[in-house]
Amino acid sequence: MVTVEFLGPIQKAPLTLEASSLRDVAGALKSDSELAQWLENCAVAVNDTLVASLDTPLKDGDKVSLLPPVCGG
Repeated sequence: MVTVEFLGPIQKAPLTLEASSLRDVAGALKSDSELAQWLENCAVAVNDTLVASLDTPLKDGDKVSLLPPVCGG
């Protein structure tokens, strides 16, 4: 099981799911229309390290974070 956390304005409670790669996580999240709009624009971190590939492997206990774009002032 991996934990997925949603940061910033996404405003969703963390969830846990079975996943062996980020591709599995993306597939599960795309089924939620509210989350689907964020997936293309978010950076993704696994255990607090930014990653770019959906083929990134995951293991039991990993934390996946979705980081939406922000603007500062």
